[in-house]
Amino acid sequence: MTRATWHVRANALVLVWLAAAAALTVAHRWVPASQWLMVHLLLLGAVSTAILLWSQHFADTLLRSPAPGGRRGLTVRLAAHTVGALLVVAGLALPAFALVVPGGVLVGAAGLTQAVVLVRQMRGALPTRFRPLVRWYVAAGLTLPLGVACGVVLARGALSDVAHGRLYVAHVVLTLVGWVATTVLGTLMVLWPTVTHARIEEADERAARRALPVVLAGLAVLVAGAASGLQALVPVGSVAVAVGAAFVGAVMWRQHRQAVPVVAANAARDFPVRTAPVYVPPTYAPGSLAASVLWLVGSLVAFGAVVAAAPGWDVAADRVRGLVAPFAVGFAAQVLLGALSHLLPVVLGGGPATARRTAAELERGGVVRLVLVNGGLLLFCAPVPSSVRVVVSMVVLGALAAFVVLAVRAVVVARRAAREPSAGSPSAKVASEAAAPGPRHRSGALAVGVGALALALVVGVATDPPAAGIPTAAAVGAGSGDVVASGRTTTVRVEAHDMRFVPARVEVPAGDRLVIEVTNVDDDVHDLVVANGATSGRLAPGESARVDVGVVGAALDAWCSVAGHRLMGMTLDVVVTGEAEVAAPQDGPQEIPAHGDHGTHGDDGTHGDGTYGDDAGSGATGSAADLLDLMAAPDDGFVARDAALEPLGPDEGPVTHHVTLTVQEVVREVAPGVRQRLWTFGGTAPGPVLHGRVGDRFVVTLVNDGSIGHSIDFHAGALAPDDVMRTIQPGESLTYGFTAERSGVWMYHCSTMPMSVHIANGMFGAVVIEPDGLAPVDAQYALVQSELYLGPQDGEVDAARVAEQDPDLVVLNGYANQYRDRPLTATAGQTVRFWVLDAGPNRPSAFHVVGGQFRTVFREGEYTLRDGGSTGTGGAQVLALQPAEGGFVEVAFPQAGTYPFVTHVMSDAEKGATGRVVVTP
Repeated sequence: MTRATWHVRANALVLVWLAAAAALTVAHRWVPASQWLMVHLLLLGAVSTAILLWSQHFADTLLRSPAPGGRRGLTVRLAAHTVGALLVVAGLALPAFALVVPGGVLVGAAGLTQAVVLVRQMRGALPTRFRPLVRWYVAAGLTLPLGVACGVVLARGALSDVAHGRLYVAHVVLTLVGWVATTVLGTLMVLWPTVTHARIEEADERAARRALPVVLAGLAVLVAGAASGLQALVPVGSVAVAVGAAFVGAVMWRQHRQAVPVVAANAARDFPVRTAPVYVPPTYAPGSLAASVLWLVGSLVAFGAVVAAAPGWDVAADRVRGLVAPFAVGFAAQVLLGALSHLLPVVLGGGPATARRTAAELERGGVVRLVLVNGGLLLFCAPVPSSVRVVVSMVVLGALAAFVVLAVRAVVVARRAAREPSAGSPSAKVASEAAAPGPRHRSGALAVGVGALALALVVGVATDPPAAGIPTAAAVGAGSGDVVASGRTTTVRVEAHDMRFVPARVEVPAGDRLVIEVTNVDDDVHDLVVANGATSGRLAPGESARVDVGVVGAALDAWCSVAGHRLMGMTLDVVVTGEAEVAAPQDGPQEIPAHGDHGTHGDDGTHGDGTYGDDAGSGATGSAADLLDLMAAPDDGFVARDAALEPLGPDEGPVTHHVTLTVQEVVREVAPGVRQRLWTFGGTAPGPVLHGRVGDRFVVTLVNDGSIGHSIDFHAGALAPDDVMRTIQPGESLTYGFTAERSGVWMYHCSTMPMSVHIANGMFGAVVIEPDGLAPVDAQYALVQSELYLGPQDGEVDAARVAEQDPDLVVLNGYANQYRDRPLTATAGQTVRFWVLDAGPNRPSAFHVVGGQFRTVFREGEYTLRDGGSTGTGGAQVLALQPAEGGFVEVAFPQAGTYPFVTHVMSDAEKGATGRVVVTP
């Protein structure tokens, strides 16, 4: 195998890892533990593979001596690392800890072996000028096994929150800083001057020798801080590493200023097609490398600040996860793609002409891609609405993924060139001339990149205007009553605070124009809607707006239209004082603006016709309850929610489950022909069922992609709610970690007020924690009972009906009668286990299987019936649950047939809480 062919195949591993990371990023909302997987596909997969490959390549070049074992030894290390990385990824995704241990051993062994090989190579080589640079690679290789060991222990779970936080910080430090950053900084000392065609001066070599001890000292302080529990050491170590990185950055800047201009291949001296040389400096490779160093320094400083400011190690670990984007994308991804853009043409070979053509492929759109990645990442890290973050993240992903396409094109170009005439022939020079890029129009490319980012920003804001504070100026109302305008304006200031408007009553002289300056000083999203149509638009915490009510001649009502907030007391009374001069009547019919009639507005902020105050643009009109037909069957294409609960694997001790729950506002059918706009965890109501054993740890990342504030409360964990159960605003995220110490079927739900409305509109789910010694069964299903209080078609929950506890539907797993029309299945004589949770928010459940008798009943952490009970012949007919209670029952169907199951609160069963089990022989 030729050197070029070997490198193509080795680098293909990097491209495959990158493609997998890009694909997962697109589909992350539907993949468990997606954030963890995205990061590790990039860092453990693509970046680490590139480090093993290219650090050895540079060591061979710097030492001018082949490594022990040569290319075959490196192939073995790459294979071991690839297999190990795949085992780790599979072990965490399944989850199966038995795969994580051997995977971690292989990954750590590959890095440690690389360090040992480099030490032996240094000892066997003659002294060279750049020999000290190889020490960066040795130091990096020694840190990888330690970082991997921390990761394996984290995956094992069964740690206290403080221990988990300290170990997580150590894992990040050893892998990102020790393994990745140390390798990168050492490589840049020789790669950067190669890319920019600069000379390495003696001062540059001295700077490299000084930088390594500084970086390693900072790394040691960081590890010591995590090991000792002294958070104050973390910012010290972070700053030290950042200073070491700054030394390297300073060398890069000096070399950039002294770089020798590159003359294009078609200069008059080489091939006299043009009359003068054309200066065509590379753009993407140096730009990407330089930007990565800036992101590294900024991320290190932010890392130290975040850990130092956290009240404890558990919170520090949660907040550090917010730096994933700048660390992984801004630094690691950019330095990888920048380096490969320069190195691939070198290893593909084919002579200078071919190298120029492959480099031209990798340089396509370089300026635009740099602007999109770095500008988009800055927008992503800024305090922008979640809709903007979603759009710009796709833009950044597209700009990064373009490299994979360009790399494939470069390989194709190199192989075609190998079949063309020799590089020295005139025809080859003509081909090279055609492929060589012309003068760069960088200002135009810069404008394209900035314009694309601006368009992404506009699209993100347009997707969710209220979250972006639009309208910033309020709508102008039509006033109230037929009154002569006085020409005066009355301005009042109102604050939205703690589910109240303060003051709750404002006065305005008759005939005055009223302007309300409303400020949201609460920790949730609010608005102000006046009965005559004037509105502030949605206001995030801290935002303000002016509401021009118009000329007022009669009393007006105002309220917050966010679902449930009006019922919580967020109302404002506009009272008119003094005598009003009534306007003379006008000829012809006149439209009288609506005013102060409580009866014309729904209790959740809707108008009498069912439209929402500031949400009328949704097109939601009429009541969805009018469309109910509980005897109707869903369309043929309807697919019921899969109620099957997969069994857990062998009990090999506690494991850690990484889960991402993204708050999404989605329109879903809840009964045939009836649709509601639900607030969901992950796009479904109920949210996903989490399943584990006593001792397992759950690390849940909540991402709020909704338009108002939300939170999450896990009954399965016992811990202070102050921080982890707080409401987070649109675009924010938090990580919630708990250890399941007790068995049961536990509820999780949004605890933002009004809690009843948030639960009723879809924000709930189940956590199944199996008791010790639970025997396997032939089949098991998870059923979550809940209520629906229908608002307008395609609209949100009717908060007034929630308060009255009068549901339109009572459903199992989110859809009325879905298992009546799409039955569950079982086999006669086999044991089936039903896990049941009553999510409420208001109605009890009495789970019953018609024709079946329960041989086992487990309710709220205790067996109420097992093996016939005290009599030996006992059975049960109902699993009785109050809201938020859960348990399971086991039944063996005596013979083939169809067995209905219901809640034996029969009026609720008739509202949709029914299903069937079809039992085959």
